[in-house]
Amino acid sequence: MSAPVFEREQLVRFGHCDPAGIVFYPRYFEMLNELIEDWFGDALGLPFEALIGERGIGLPTAQLDTRFLRVSRQGDRLVQRIHLERLGRSSLTLRVAFSGKDDEVGGARVEFTQVLVCTSLATHLPQAIPDDLRAALSPAQEPMP
Repeated sequence: MSAPVFEREQLVRFGHCDPAGIVFYPRYFEMLNELIEDWFGDALGLPFEALIGERGIGLPTAQLDTRFLRVSRQGDRLVQRIHLERLGRSSLTLRVAFSGKDDEVGGARVEFTQVLVCTSLATHLPQAIPDDLRAALSPAQEPMP
């Protein structure tokens, strides 16, 4: 992967873990959703609550491919990285990786390929990505390998 579009650190907490002491896999999906929301608000300047509540724009997940590669435990610090792989007319494809802070480069714990589709919350049908959102996303687009 090339340089991330957005990166942050996530502490693995007790509530993320199952009785075996490792991250319970649905918690990774919650972390992913929080990461996407923070990316939109912090990096793109378009908070989810404004897109959804004020503008009636949805960005539901249309496809989510996941690879669980290694376990994470309470107290681990995960470096979460988003890469914008493709920006279409009404959708965007993201590659996301969560790696341990001390893992070797490329040593992800979990990897996602996620497709978000821009929709109208009035009709729940796909719509073109709004110009301001496209302008915020365009500089970060990576060509597909």
